[in-house]
Order: sequence, then structure tokens, then C-alpha cells
Amino acid sequence: MLSLFVIPRHDRRLIPEGRLSGPMPWVIAIMIFLMVLATGAGLAFAEAGNNISDQLSSRATVQIIEANPDVKARQTRDAAARLRGMDLVDKVRVLPPEEIEELIAPWLGQTVGEMDNEGGSDASLMDDIPLPSLIDLTLVRSAGEKELAELRAAIRPLAASARVEPSSGLIAPVIALVHSFQWIAFGLVLLLAITTAAAVIISARAALNTHKETISVIHLLGGTDGQISRLFQRRIALDALLGGILGLIFGAAIIVLLGAQLSALGSGLVQSLGLSWYSWLIISLIPILGMILAMVTARMTVMGALKKIL
Repeated sequence: MLSLFVIPRHDRRLIPEGRLSGPMPWVIAIMIFLMVLATGAGLAFAEAGNNISDQLSSRATVQIIEANPDVKARQTRDAAARLRGMDLVDKVRVLPPEEIEELIAPWLGQTVGEMDNEGGSDASLMDDIPLPSLIDLTLVRSAGEKELAELRAAIRPLAASARVEPSSGLIAPVIALVHSFQWIAFGLVLLLAITTAAAVIISARAALNTHKETISVIHLLGGTDGQISRLFQRRIALDALLGGILGLIFGAAIIVLLGAQLSALGSGLVQSLGLSWYSWLIISLIPILGMILAMVTARMTVMGALKKIL
């Protein structure tokens, strides 16, 4: 691999290298820049979806639906006490009414603490709608159907209208949307790779036309198609590597800046859109993979063109 970049001086004279003066390195830099952003987005969405699924896999929510507030309060206390005594349950947290109102208010178009028109006192959603009591459970293992059935059996004698749902099921559409974004990003990476290969083909053919007379002389002197293709392969590989490094630097800088801004928002889902060390390792390999793609594409293009010309 290193021999591709140790180019003898006579090879440089046969096919001069423009370094960063020609369009090819800059085209590849733009493609790698976009690939880095798309790959970073895809990996971030993948990690976010997996992290959310892992965090919620052992979580469940108990809803106690009762119109009578006194009965609801008693059932909530009894159910919480019963759940705390189960070996299956690790933590039990009864959500206070204020927190439930904050969760429900955006969906009802009404804010908590809104002033009523007559008395000027704080209006509560509890005054108009009998909201259920919520108990947040953390289990010692994943909440499967067996575990949910055990929880329902324990609560049913105390609150017949209680519902037990896995927390992961409540945001399943969100997780599905996150995974959709993930595959869209990876599909964009594939399209950019195809576009990069097309740009390399155009560049290789243009270089062949420019150095057509030189190629004919090399053939007359006994040069083989493989030797000629290596000249172009080395030149395009160097252009791809230089452009790829530039694209990686700018792409990584954008990802770091966006990550800092997303972390400042404080949202749980947004904060989970981070990149682990192995994701950064994958991103750092993109210029090398782009260089290999350019080398293979250039060799196939040049060898195919030489067979038609000579």
C-alpha cells in the first residue's frame, strides 16, 4: 500500500501531479465531507435508538384510572406498597400530580399554572379532568410478557382498572422514526460513494485523453497496461487521500460543533445523539475507504479504456 505513494521521479514526469491544484482533490473533499456528516448522523441515530431501547427495556408504567380521587389515592398507595415487596421490582416511584399535569398539558393545549378568568387563582388540569395516577417501575430484568403478566396479577386485586404497560412501547413510534433516520443517513452515504466513484471515472478518462500520446510511447517502449494503470492509480489515490483528509477535518469539526449545541438543549432524546469512540473510529476510516474506492475505480476504468484504445 505504501508503495502507491512512493512515486519515482520519472513517473511524476510522465504524469504530472497537480497536488491540490486540480479539481479532483476538491471534489473528493466535498464528497468525503458529506459522507462524514451522513455517517455521523447515521451512527448517532443508531446509538440513540439502542440507548433508549436499553434504558427502557427494564422499565414499566402502571396507570391507575379512577374518577374518585380518594379511591384513586388509596389504590395508588396500596399498589405501590405491593410492588415494593416484589422481587421482580427494583425501584418504585409514584409520580406527583404536578409532574403528571406537566406531561399531559402540552397534549391538551393547556399550561399548568394558567390563571383562570374569574378568581385569578391557578387553574389545574385535575379540576377539569380526572387524570390517572402513574407509577414508574424499574425492574431487575427486561420487561417481557411474563414479567408484565406477573405485575398485572399482583396489582389487579388492589386496583381492577389498573394498566401495566412497558415503557418501551410508549415511545415505540419514536424509536422507529430514529431508526428510519439512521437508514436514510446510511443510504445517503451509499449514494455519495457511488457519486465519488463516478467522479473518479470521469477524472481517469480525462487524464487518459490528456496523456494519450505519452501512453502510446510507453506502449512502444514495452510498457504494459498494468504499469500504465498504476501511474494513474497512484495519482488518483494521492488526490483522494488529500481530499479525504480535508473532508474529514471539516466534517468532524461540524459534528463536534453540532454535538455541543445539541447537548446544551438539555432534552433527553437529543442528548442521546452522541458518538462513542468506535463511531469516531469508523468516521476516521472514511478517507482511507474513499482512497481505496478511488484506487479500485481508477484501475478498472484505466484498464478497460486501454483495452479499447490499443
